[in-house]
Parts: sequence; C-alpha cells; structure tokens
Amino acid sequence: MSETITETKPVTMIQALNMALADAMAEDDRVLVLGEDVGDKQEGGIVGVTKGLSSQFGTGRVKATPISEQAILGAAIGASLAGYKPVAEIMLMNFTTVAMDMIVNHAAKLRFMSGGQTHVPIVIRTMTGAGFGTGGQHGDYFEAWFAHVAGIKVVAPSNPADGYGLMRAAIEDPDPVLFIENMPSYWTPGPAPERGSRVEIGKARIARAGSDVTLVTYSRATNDCLAAAEALAADGIQAEVIDLRTIAPWDRAAVFASVEKTGRAVIVHEAVREHGVGAEIAAELSDAFFGKLKAPVKRIGAAFCPVPFSKPLETAFVPQAAGIEATVRGIL
Repeated sequence: MSETITETKPVTMIQALNMALADAMAEDDRVLVLGEDVGDKQEGGIVGVTKGLSSQFGTGRVKATPISEQAILGAAIGASLAGYKPVAEIMLMNFTTVAMDMIVNHAAKLRFMSGGQTHVPIVIRTMTGAGFGTGGQHGDYFEAWFAHVAGIKVVAPSNPADGYGLMRAAIEDPDPVLFIENMPSYWTPGPAPERGSRVEIGKARIARAGSDVTLVTYSRATNDCLAAAEALAADGIQAEVIDLRTIAPWDRAAVFASVEKTGRAVIVHEAVREHGVGAEIAAELSDAFFGKLKAPVKRIGAAFCPVPFSKPLETAFVPQAAGIEATVRGIL
C-alpha cells in the first residue's frame, strides 16, 4: 500500500508524487505506470516514487520493464492510443536521448498527423539535477529541447504541493506531458498538498511578491531565487519571484505583469545558459518592453559544459543564490 499522509504533516516530493499517482490510479483504472524498477519487487524505483503501487493496484497496471527507453515509450504511446493513460518513467533525463524519436516524432505529433482524431495522453516522468556527483551523463537539464517541440507540454515543480497538483493535471491532459523532477530536491519537505487538487498547466505562481526586480525561474532554482530575494530584502531590495511551474507553455501573462511593474528581469535555471529556456523568455520580454525596461534582461544558468563529477566543480557549475543576488545588485 502507498503511504498514508495526513494533510497537516509536511511531505517530501517523493511522497507527494506517490500520493498523486495512487490517487489518480484509484480514481481511474485507465491510469497505468510503467518503467524500469517501478514495481515493489524492485522497491518502487530507485528513489521510491512508485513504492507500494504494484501491491495496491497489481502488476497488470504497474509494469516493471526491461532497460529499454524506446520500448517504454513505445508501449506507453501504444497504450494511450488504446484508451489508457500511461505514466512512463524514464529514470534519468539524460536517457530521454535514447527515446527522442518516440517522444518527438510519435508522441508529440500524432494528434497533428491524425487531424486531431488521435490524442496521446501520456506522462513522461524523469529526474535530473546536479548535486550527487553523478557525472556528465546523469544530471543534465534538457527542457529546452522538448519545449522547442510543438505538441508536448513541459512541467517542472519546485515543491511537493505543486508536484502533486501538476502530476494530477498532467495525467488528465489529453496530450503528452514531460514531467521533470529534481533529484536533489526529492527529500526536501514542504506543505502537504490538498488531496484531489490540481495545478493548472501553464499557470505560474508568485512565490514572493516584490517591486524592484522580477526573478523568473522554475524547479530547484526557485529555492535559490527565494534565498537571494531574502538576502536582498535585508538591504531594502524587493525581488518578486515567479515560479513558472510550467516551462511549455509558460505563463506570459504572469511574467509580463511582473516585469511591467518592476522594470527589471533576471531569468534563472539550472540548465546551461546557452540556447536555454531563459533565452526565449528574455527575447519575448525585450520585444514586449522595448524602451521601457530599466536595465537589460539578464540570464543565469549553468556553465556551458557537461555536469562535472568533481564536487567543487559541480558546485561551481550550478547557479547559486549568491550569484543571483550579485546579478540583481548589478542591474539596480
């Protein structure tokens, strides 16, 4: 059985996602889970997100698969065409490269290629993030690749409550959703979600209100931006932190409203800065607010290199709160 959580007890991202999957499966027997090691015989995945699900719902609905990302995605797409709602786990985001053909040329395009007659309601769960010394093939953020593809939504929660709500919304979405989970944040507790709640895909949240500068971010970088905002507040600088939650489509209305108020914007993500999501948002802001901004739009991202294995280099690779703070002070 999945763990019972009271709504007043703080939960981790692992617990919140487990709750979301269990609740969705209990409400709709078309929801399936498949991927490497997702069954209870394999301890519910390498961090335990799917722990208890195969015991509760049976191995017919929770399928532990061979190590084949193409097979996992191919089976998920086929099941979705037959009326199911598969949640397919690709263990690490770097491994989505093995199944790019399935994701980009099949899942994302079948609705268009069928004239809207065929939908592919699958969720692709994957985790990533530097911090554990996993090296260059296990910790990259590739969200910009998928955000560039028409037909797929990309979400990246920063806290357990949003993780639950976004997962419930993603499972119910008629189109494929890439669900990015940050590995180092899995065990960070946060307020428990309201059971049954959904977080609208494409809707950002104001994580902290402010009037001097807008910090646009998502996933783990949200916490770094909040830490930077706290440090800036000590000197009377009020930073507004926008947690996108959804990368594609991103909430232009929320971001534009904030930047119109503050006149300054810094976009922060863990993915490498070059050719990243921040470049797209910066371009849109520069176009919308040409001549009105009080300072150039700034982007903060990881260094343009593979994730280092060395701990000191890995720490330097990832954007930190101190660097965000320094960038904000530089444009004020």
